[in-house]
Amino acid sequence: MGYMCGRFAVTTDPALLAEKIQAIDESTAATNKDASGPNYNVAPTTTISAVVKRHTEPDDESTRRVRSMRWGLVPVWAKSAEDGGPDTKGPLMINARAETVTSSPAFRNSAKNKRCLVPMDGWYEWRPNGELASGKKAPKTPFYMFGGDGEMLFMAGLWSTWRARDNTGATSSNPPLLSCTIITTDSAGPLAEIHDRMPLTISKSDWDRWLDPDAPIDEGLLRGHGDLDRIEIREVSRLVNSIRNNGPELIEPAKPEPEQATLL
Repeated sequence: MGYMCGRFAVTTDPALLAEKIQAIDESTAATNKDASGPNYNVAPTTTISAVVKRHTEPDDESTRRVRSMRWGLVPVWAKSAEDGGPDTKGPLMINARAETVTSSPAFRNSAKNKRCLVPMDGWYEWRPNGELASGKKAPKTPFYMFGGDGEMLFMAGLWSTWRARDNTGATSSNPPLLSCTIITTDSAGPLAEIHDRMPLTISKSDWDRWLDPDAPIDEGLLRGHGDLDRIEIREVSRLVNSIRNNGPELIEPAKPEPEQATLL
């Protein structure tokens, strides 16, 4: 069915997010307009905010940090392209299946101690509408899934640090690229009527357990649906289909289609 969770909305500034969840703001939003301000149509390869837990010193308590990352995980072993960036000719790794994150070569290293949370207001999904009388596929209907209580949703994710290397294998002095992926799981409840997959939500009480860089991955959280009871579904307009469109109108309820006039 293609990507699950390939577009989402986030309207909270990273600095405000850090304050809200008691994290250190290490984002680059101030210098990267792509990562600050409301974005109602976040697409793959966009710079987004992710929450991690890391140590400042090896023996100190790990603390929550908000960091800017490219959405689409770049494995540490990805080769360098001619422009100095990663060679990303392969599929964009924007999603990772909960069932295989600990065994997949692309994700298993991150699953050990580089787990993150991807905060969002909600995400979009498109429901197939069958076929028209002409036999062609009917246009899909977009839906927006969001926190019905007005609070953000926090999706389970994995992240990695990629460093460019030259022909000799030496590491470049350029800043490393941080990137992440959103973990998906089987849809549950009414969400299953829209799509067979959904992002894996992590409840607030489980954030630190999920993020803990010193503990193995919690298999129970991988099998859960943390905040399922908070999620509401709304049909929205097809404006979201184009990534050129970006504004609050994208998440507003769809207006009913005008009735076709019939000849008497």
